[in-house]
Amino acid sequence: MILALDVGNTNIVLGCMTNEEICFTARLSTNRRKTSHEYAVLIRDICGLQNMALGQVEGGIISSVVPELSEVLRDAVEMVVGTPPLIVGSSAKADLTVCMDNPNQLGSDLAVDAIAAIAEYSKPILIFDMGTATTVSVIDTNSHYQGGMIIPGVMLTLEAVASRTSQLPHVSLDKPKQLIGKNTVDCMKSGIVYGNAAMIDGIIDRMEGEFGQPLTVLATGGVAKTIIPFCKRKIIYDDTLLLKGLRILYQQQKRTILPESEVIL
Repeated sequence: MILALDVGNTNIVLGCMTNEEICFTARLSTNRRKTSHEYAVLIRDICGLQNMALGQVEGGIISSVVPELSEVLRDAVEMVVGTPPLIVGSSAKADLTVCMDNPNQLGSDLAVDAIAAIAEYSKPILIFDMGTATTVSVIDTNSHYQGGMIIPGVMLTLEAVASRTSQLPHVSLDKPKQLIGKNTVDCMKSGIVYGNAAMIDGIIDRMEGEFGQPLTVLATGGVAKTIIPFCKRKIIYDDTLLLKGLRILYQQQKRTILPESEVIL
């Protein structure tokens, strides 16, 4: 059993996994000011709530897009499980050919998403990872990572609209009552949800036109579950995609990484 942490700009997804299944997942707020001891307490308490015996955990693995938290969380996980976790480097590309101008610019989270998608789904593949930013990853029939897009995230856009205008309020991301809003709040909710859903449908259409064949379309990330139901295209929602990729990397690396080593690739 292993602990896996997906560290994003807004949330940290914590998962406990065996070789066959994901036992549980939990979300923490990403807080750059917390210490390793504070995170260790949170991780230990969450595991306790899930009735998970920490003595059964053999190790951990971390993927982070917040560099200043990598060392903090490494120490926190080591306090909880007794061994230092593996940390996925930005160049982690196991079984992945990256066809970008500079492959090292591919973020570890996108690489791990791609690794999991290649292992589990039919190619070619289009991945929408909807977090602070909405990223789009394109994987061809040869399992090559061709590139993608970076789009302002749903919540980031909603916050910007409220912050940069005088008369528009801050609103929560809820299911809109109807397509055509009848008041300011409902207009904002309809616009952000249906607008992003239409954008995703449009990108799928253009990508399939580029490839000349259907794509397996995946969506993951904390915001995806709100937007994807309003899309017209077939999209597979896989909220644990990145955790599955971390499990694959852990299994591949645990026999080749020296005990004192903490960095993958």
